[in-house]
Order: sequence, then structure tokens, then C-alpha cells
Amino acid sequence: MSRGGEMVYIPDDSDFSSFRDQCESLEGWHCRYNKAGVTVWSQGQEESCTVQKIKTRISCKDVPAETLYDVLHDTRYRKKWDSNMIETYDIGRLTVNADVGYYSWKCPSPLKNRDFVTLRSWLPLGNDYMIINYSVKHPKYPPRKDFVRAVSLQTGYLIKANGAGACVLYYLTQVDPRGSLPKWVVNRVSQFVAPKAMKKIYKAGLKYPEWKRKHDPGYKPWVYPEQNTLPSVSLAELSVQHADSLENIDETGLPEDHLSTSDHEA
Repeated sequence: MSRGGEMVYIPDDSDFSSFRDQCESLEGWHCRYNKAGVTVWSQGQEESCTVQKIKTRISCKDVPAETLYDVLHDTRYRKKWDSNMIETYDIGRLTVNADVGYYSWKCPSPLKNRDFVTLRSWLPLGNDYMIINYSVKHPKYPPRKDFVRAVSLQTGYLIKANGAGACVLYYLTQVDPRGSLPKWVVNRVSQFVAPKAMKKIYKAGLKYPEWKRKHDPGYKPWVYPEQNTLPSVSLAELSVQHADSLENIDETGLPEDHLSTSDHEA
């Protein structure tokens, strides 16, 4: 997503428009999974390639679009529903609708855990909402020995209002995991990991209003920028995170039968 590949920049309206088009278009996408209201597509790359572009869609009854938007922004609430998350925090703000953050992710055993530093930006458009990110380098948050630093080439959410009190959620991601992964992992992402993640977000949306009533209900800095107390970050401090500058590990030999049982749940 980084324009020209070298300069860090804050996405503009054309980037959000392009992201929305990718979410809503079916051209060039191959359906990999379609069950119980969740659809998963992949695009372009060979199945054996680890840098796949994956898109998922779920219809969320009884969850308004603005509620799901709050869920995806609220890092305190994320700890309640995202069991794959090890740690997440905001590093600093760039503008009223862009910041830099850290996220570490528990990979299915026996794979090594991954982490990311990303530039994230968001845009409410009428009844629809978008949040997109891509990986950047921040001098104070270099790769850590206990994680493999992965690269988000483009990741984001499109939340579309679907009548009163309901919405449709799209999640589109293209990530370089910095590792040669076994083919079974690539297949498992589309068949198990992605559908399970979408269902978790939907359930989180159903439970959020009650949780938020008890946890600082008026605090939403993603809606009210004046509440944002993060330190300012300058674009000059950041650079684009190129995958080829990071360690690449070979995990192709890891057998599927060692996968932890909890990861088999769809």
C-alpha cells in the first residue's frame, strides 16, 4: 500500500476508495470457504505462496455498523475477545485519524509468534466505516528476539451498514509472515483461522454495548479526537518496513499433527 514503496504517507481518500473497491469486487477472487454466513476468498498468488491476499465477509445481525467500528478501535476491549492477541498498544498519533501501533499475535503451535508495527488510519463515510493499516519501522520499536517481525502490506476492515441495527463486515489482508510456511498453514488460514476470527468479532460486537457501559462509556478517542492523549509522532521518524530487511525463517518442515488442538476449532 505504501506509495512508491519508499515514503511513509498517510492514506488519502483515493486509498480508502481503492480499499473499498477491493472489498466489494469479486473479480479475480477465488472463493475458498462459504459456510454459516462467512465467506473467504483468496487472490492472485499461487496456493503454495505464503504472501496471499485474503478477504473475508460476515453478515452481523443485531450489531450496528458504528458499534463494530468501536469494537475494532477499542484496544482495552480487544483483550476481552481476541484470544490470539499477546499484546497491543498505541505508540503515538500522526493526525486526528491516523496513528502508529504495536500488535503481537499468537501463532498456532508449533509456529513462532509474530508481531507488527503499523501505521493505521480510519475514515467514517456516512453509514460505512473503514480502518486500514500497513507496516512501518519506528526506531524505538525494532524487531524483538522473541517474535518474528511480520509485514502488513495492506490490511483493513470495511464495515457497511445493512439496514437498521445490522451491518456487513469485510476484512482484507495481505501479510508477509517472514517465513516459509508449510502448505497446510496457508490452507488452514482460509478454512479455519479466518472464519473463526470473523465469528469472534461478530460476538464481540453483540457484547460490546454492555461492556462499554461499565468501562468509561464516554471515552472514544477514535470518534472524539480531543480525547486523544497519545504523544505526537512525526512521519519523519518512520520508514516503510521492507520485508527483505527482516529475518526470514523456514518453517516448512513443521508437521500438521503437532498443531495444538485449540487451533482446530472453526
